[in-house]
Amino acid sequence: MDTPKPPQKPAQLLNDLESIRQLLGDENLEPPLLIDTLDPDSIPLLSEIVTPPPVAAAPTPAPKPAIAQTLRETVSQSVSRDSELNRLDNELRAAAQLILQDVIDDFVPQIEAELKRRLDARLSRLLPPRR
Repeated sequence: MDTPKPPQKPAQLLNDLESIRQLLGDENLEPPLLIDTLDPDSIPLLSEIVTPPPVAAAPTPAPKPAIAQTLRETVSQSVSRDSELNRLDNELRAAAQLILQDVIDDFVPQIEAELKRRLDARLSRLLPPRR
């Protein structure tokens, strides 16, 4: 929660207001009196101050054939670059799968032998020896 500010003394508030007035440079101006009336015609309307927006410009013409051809070439290069990246990505993934399969094939006999050894050790502890 916010802690309430200690109340300021009226003299301090008056000094603050005076310093604000000096900063704003209104030293020679007198504050308006409450009995002064305001002429409604002296207040400018927004339509008198703001200028209307310019009329919408004519639609932009179609790009020139040279620009259109350049855009087509750029798009086709981008598409071909993306397809080339996709092709390379697929090749790398396939190569990684082959390498992983080779590693698995190399280690399966060792893993199988280790599992058999552990199973035999566990069975000898669980089952009584044969007579």
